[in-house]
Amino acid sequence: MAISNIKATFPYNIKTVWNIVTSLENYSWRSDISKIDVISDSKFIEYTNDGYATTFTVTVNEPYKRWEFDMENDNMKGHWVGIFSYENEHTTIYFIEDVIAKKFYMKPFVKSYLKKQQAQYVADLKNILP
Repeated sequence: MAISNIKATFPYNIKTVWNIVTSLENYSWRSDISKIDVISDSKFIEYTNDGYATTFTVTVNEPYKRWEFDMENDNMKGHWVGIFSYENEHTTIYFIEDVIAKKFYMKPFVKSYLKKQQAQYVADLKNILP
């Protein structure tokens, strides 16, 4: 099991940040995915730029506070937690990923991969914020 987290604060309204992060239709700002297929209100599939699919099942959706989902693909399974807070006209996001590699040879690399992915996500988010 590998756990990775990232925290970032943006000088934007929480509704703006929440709507960008949780939108399954407007994902063009994300440099790591090519498309998202929405299966239902609680299930979607993200595809990397190489076409690799990961299925997400939303487990918690508390607008402007918390968004959680289980995730799984051929290489891993895990859980993602997004916590949102707003203070002094700034929104803080705190994202936690808890992932288990399905292939033993991938286990040593999971945490560094998660850290890299989270850093790229926050950089992409900073770029899209108005």
